[in-house]
Amino acid sequence: MKFRPCIDLHNGTVKQIVGSTLRDGHEPQTNFTATHPPAWFARTYAEDDLTGGHIIKLGPGNDDAAREALHAWPGGLQIGGGITAQNASQWLDAGASKVILTSWLFTDGQLDPQKLNQLKTAIGKEQTVLDLSCRLRDGQYHIVTDRWQTFTHTPITPQTLQDLSHYAAEFLIHAVDVEGKQAGIDQPLIEHLAAHSPIPCVYAGGVRSLQDLATIRTLGEDKIDVTIGSALDLFGGPLPYRDAVNFCA
Repeated sequence: MKFRPCIDLHNGTVKQIVGSTLRDGHEPQTNFTATHPPAWFARTYAEDDLTGGHIIKLGPGNDDAAREALHAWPGGLQIGGGITAQNASQWLDAGASKVILTSWLFTDGQLDPQKLNQLKTAIGKEQTVLDLSCRLRDGQYHIVTDRWQTFTHTPITPQTLQDLSHYAAEFLIHAVDVEGKQAGIDQPLIEHLAAHSPIPCVYAGGVRSLQDLATIRTLGEDKIDVTIGSALDLFGGPLPYRDAVNFCA
């Protein structure tokens, strides 16, 4: 299990936000606002060689901040938020190791096969991460888009994971109902991903302690990597960044 660090950008600043409060026209619930610039976080992760982390642009106004972080560690970070087949190669050229996509791939709440193929043609599977961030509805995890505001018609079933694995090198999955709340991880989701995903997965949501990391390692059968946000002391939380790095080393 690898520790995958994050840089979440909102209005050009590194923040930690409760994901379920991201709504158009409203200020989200914010757990932390950084005084350090994005490049500081990128350099910190580079010093520990924490490859495969991600920058997420939460809405508009974050492109310059994202480029700053990528410039600080070329090839060390993935990027997501507003990525399409048309601009994906530009972000790879700017220094991203991979690009992360969700919302653009859907049309009227349905996965669009034409867009999936367009993306695969544009940049290839190995430079693509599909963000399958999800929420529970009617007993199933459904992919959510538009900054996690919109339920799609796509549940995360074993068949969905199998089908989408042909278009991506890995999946990034935020458990949106627990994300940013430091209230514990979504254990059933982790078990589901470990049992059914044919490609690597990165889980995010609710991690608050080293015990949570131990649980992810066990339930995920050491196949699920982990991202930690608000709980880290880097973001004002109680869990020392160094302890998390050492635990996952």
